[in-house]
Amino acid sequence: MFGFKKVIVSDNERVLVFLNNRLNKLLKPGEYWLALGWQKIRLECYDITKPEFSHNLGKFLLTTYKEIVGDQVTSVQTSENQIGLVYFDNVLSDLVEPNQFKMYWQEAVEVRIEFVDIEENFEVSSKLLSTLIYNSKPDVQHKALTMLYHTEVKDKFVGLLKVNGKLVRILEPGLYGFWRFKRQIEIGTLDCRVQTMEVSGQEILTKDRVSLRVNLSANYRVVDTRKVAVELKNHVDFLYREFQLALREVVGTRSLDAILEDKDTVNAIVTKRIKSNVEAFGLEVLDVGVKDIILPGDMKTILNQVVEAEKAAEANLIKRREETQATRSLHNTAKVMDGNPTLMRLKELEVLERVTGKINQLTVYGGLDGIMNDMVKLTGNSK
Repeated sequence: MFGFKKVIVSDNERVLVFLNNRLNKLLKPGEYWLALGWQKIRLECYDITKPEFSHNLGKFLLTTYKEIVGDQVTSVQTSENQIGLVYFDNVLSDLVEPNQFKMYWQEAVEVRIEFVDIEENFEVSSKLLSTLIYNSKPDVQHKALTMLYHTEVKDKFVGLLKVNGKLVRILEPGLYGFWRFKRQIEIGTLDCRVQTMEVSGQEILTKDRVSLRVNLSANYRVVDTRKVAVELKNHVDFLYREFQLALREVVGTRSLDAILEDKDTVNAIVTKRIKSNVEAFGLEVLDVGVKDIILPGDMKTILNQVVEAEKAAEANLIKRREETQATRSLHNTAKVMDGNPTLMRLKELEVLERVTGKINQLTVYGGLDGIMNDMVKLTGNSK
């Protein structure tokens, strides 16, 4: 069928004309009449305000028909150690992964491409990292998050950067990002603040075969992060086991009475043993304290009976001592009164005063004169 086909290309459009599946021309904005003959015509229309030019034969078209599309399209080809940063009008708008080819229409926007070599230095600069993970374009942000490993190390913490299983760097507090390609990245954190460890319910036999349950509390901190990260799989489990062993060693070599009498000695010995063992692994134990020593029920009963008997004996001894002292005082008083009748009479009057203070009525035969008469006789002043 012969004839013509009218094609109108808008200002924001470009049209690729294929004759018999071969690229023939690129139509810019305008009005065109295409002759229809025996050749098969196919038109492909693109909106260049969407800069990315996606075509299944893109690289082939750009290479083979450079004279047709070369002034309209720019391309980027990354190597296996490169990341492509694509800017539209100086705004980061696309990311190109390693070993990838992309094309962009370059008339509607200014296209600029930057390459980042990630073979050796795979860390993302802080400025670029903020642009990537907080990008206002959701598709760019999503692509960045799939290509990056990023983390934030909080204050009083340190980060442990491991690449392919090897610790390569200690990270100070801050925001970090690393390109994932060709490497396995892992970032752990260590808390460098003072930590508290509770060692509870340790069943231990004393030297005299008494079963105790000991609860212990300790404060510690990480002082050498590299040693802790390299030497220990889990420093918390390691420290917990060390406290268990130290407690068993101290309690197992002492009698129950010695432990109950002086818990401070137990604290001091455990602290000394723990410090010498954990310092080589980058840990510092600040203080240790035994919180509770719990006895089994039957042992509690026995100890209570012992304490009760001791207190009863002490009370009995004090009582006997007071009785002895009171008897001695009475004996001394009697000796003094024996040679002094006036003092004896005063003692009688003192007793009488006490009696009258406790009763409502007292009957005296002979009157006050009768009470005082003997006193007068005793003092020798009667006439």
